[in-house]
Amino acid sequence: MTPLPRTAPPERLLAPLRERPRESAILCDVDGTLAPIVARPADAAVPRRAREALDALAARYGLVACVSGRRAAEARRIVGLGSLSYFGNHGLETLGPGADEPQLDPAIRPLAERVRRFADEHSTDALERLGVRFEDKDAIRAFHYRGARDEEAARRALEGIAEAATRQGLHPHWGRKVLEIRPTDGVDKGTAVAAAVEGRGLALALFGGDDATDLDAFRRLRELTGRGALEAAVCVGVASTEGPPAIVEDADVVVEGTDGFTELLESLVPEHERATG
Repeated sequence: MTPLPRTAPPERLLAPLRERPRESAILCDVDGTLAPIVARPADAAVPRRAREALDALAARYGLVACVSGRRAAEARRIVGLGSLSYFGNHGLETLGPGADEPQLDPAIRPLAERVRRFADEHSTDALERLGVRFEDKDAIRAFHYRGARDEEAARRALEGIAEAATRQGLHPHWGRKVLEIRPTDGVDKGTAVAAAVEGRGLALALFGGDDATDLDAFRRLRELTGRGALEAAVCVGVASTEGPPAIVEDADVVVEGTDGFTELLESLVPEHERATG
């Protein structure tokens, strides 16, 4: 298959996936891509329309998976479908269709303990007064500042924590109004999508995302295509007022918000196979 230029019309980019669904992977970020961003992360949910589109895709495509910064079980709860694969904590966890417990690389466990100790030491009353919320994600700890009384002040305080994490050999990563402290820089959404498609006999892949962490998935899919592990990949950028400019600049296809991404997913399923009502 001749690679298509990144300037190709969206319809031309998506057509090969429709024509060869069993050889295609549909890979999706969750927050900001499938589920609208909300003030409290615990309140996030994938709307029924998007869930029905994913369910229809799962019956037709070789792989449908969600790749999330959340824990895998939490991503499954938000999406509401047990029939998909979930790669949580940016790929540190894997939860297969129907599985009860996510799998975590045993080598990560001692590193995760270092993250826990660091986060416990830096989850101070001063941060709480600023409105920073702490999230225990097992191998990752996150500091959320969305909705803080002074988001700029909260961000400055967290920049100091990021610097301290780096000095201690840990790995800070910034996302949408969140600082994550990770145990390793060897796992990200790029390694997650590579693991998702490896060994499945897939030729084509699509990934949709809205945040800086999703750019790792864009890059890795293009690497896989460049060395012939995939015939083609489509990187879909979900535009938003908070997302980084690069998510639009680096995308092959750009859609507006979660509704736009849902429409794209629906377009990958023949109309007679879509849920009605």
